[in-house]
Amino acid sequence: MKFIDEATIEVVAGKGGNGVASFRREKFIPRGGPDGGDGGRGGSILAVADCNINTLVDYRYARVHRAKNGANGRGSDCYGKSAEDIVLRVPVGTVVSDLDSGEVIADLTRHGQEVVLARGGKGGLGNLHFKSSTNRAPRQCTPGEPGEHRQLRLELKVLADVGLLGMPNAGKSTFIRAVSAARPKVADYPFTTLHPNLGVVRVDHNRSFVIADIPGLIEGAAEGAGLGHQFLRHLARTRLLLHLVDIAPLGEVGDPVAQARAIVDELRKYDESLYRKPRWLVLNKMDMWPAGQREEQRVQFIRDFAWEGKSFIISALTGEGCKELTYAIMEHLEQTPRTEEGELHGAGEPQE
Repeated sequence: MKFIDEATIEVVAGKGGNGVASFRREKFIPRGGPDGGDGGRGGSILAVADCNINTLVDYRYARVHRAKNGANGRGSDCYGKSAEDIVLRVPVGTVVSDLDSGEVIADLTRHGQEVVLARGGKGGLGNLHFKSSTNRAPRQCTPGEPGEHRQLRLELKVLADVGLLGMPNAGKSTFIRAVSAARPKVADYPFTTLHPNLGVVRVDHNRSFVIADIPGLIEGAAEGAGLGHQFLRHLARTRLLLHLVDIAPLGEVGDPVAQARAIVDELRKYDESLYRKPRWLVLNKMDMWPAGQREEQRVQFIRDFAWEGKSFIISALTGEGCKELTYAIMEHLEQTPRTEEGELHGAGEPQE
């Protein structure tokens, strides 16, 4: 299925049914009095988070969602029937906002979480409600209220614990294949990843975390260059970022230090809060260096990049160092619980 992470929809709730003015008219019962019933409630439109759905593709093609109107009231104290609600099922992690005002209506982060997108109109009152000691034969009744009408934007932010950052062909897809059961496309040309991939990394019994791989960033991504800027929002809920750097010999990829700095610059331009998330440096493709030179290359890179945070050397292709990295990630996540809003308890300053 094609991955769709945003959509624009129109929701129109149903109008409430009209109340009716009616009087009881039966043989041998003179002056039976008012018996007009109320109108039924119009149908509302709700959104429910469903963990079995992973894209918003359905809402790219079904843009207008309209609920039915409530039935009008009738005589003999008969109330109109309320219309059924329409339930829109969306992926967990969907943010719903008003297209006109930009106001966030809901952030659906838990399976089964529900929100009313457009409330159906109330039914009108029948003349039964207007009876009093001074008004024995009321002819008043009220019409049903209109339902809410909104233009909405649906935006999916995947719920992952760890996010991968890096240039195209830094080895992010190979890494996620090495540590999880996810099977993203891997090839020797840039931008093989066209949409986010999620993988579940099982470290031990009842110990696991979710990792997200987004398309690679390039210089100018914050201004819209390349593909990765479209998916940086998916890293907003993560608790840890892994900055993967291709440390292969210079003839293969260019200057890795310059590329790493470019990623950090683009991250900061895009979102300061994302830049401030805990971030670890992961030097990949160390298998392309002779065993005796690997440590020397790691030390040289950290010195040139002026990195003071945590760093790891791995080979996603051979699996070297991946197990140690996943155990370190698991320990970090266990010490950094997620709040209900998906944010961090005491997220620290970025480590550069």
